[in-house]
Amino acid sequence: MSAVFDRIKKVTSENDIVLFMKGTPTFPQCGFSSTVVQILDYIGADYGAVNVLDDPEIRQGIKDYNNWPTIPQVFVKGEFIGGCDIVKEMFESGELRDHMVEKGIKLDAA
Repeated sequence: MSAVFDRIKKVTSENDIVLFMKGTPTFPQCGFSSTVVQILDYIGADYGAVNVLDDPEIRQGIKDYNNWPTIPQVFVKGEFIGGCDIVKEMFESGELRDHMVEKGIKLDAA
């Protein structure tokens, strides 16, 4: 399992924002992943995406890595933020944008 954890740690350290999702940003394969893509796109976040459907090891590994049972999962600056519900709540309250700005992430949206 540590090889999978190493891969997860690598991708989350190489990208300011990473979305582990079902599908891709242009073709999400579940409603929850689609919702998170729409939120990140709306705020103008530049993010990396990992399609867990392409890699069963990552699909299970990401759940074990955070002890978080669901996908999608969002990381900001290597820190696990949450899944769809948490990201949606943070977005609606303005906390998501504030958190990213505090972390030094430039957002394109006004």
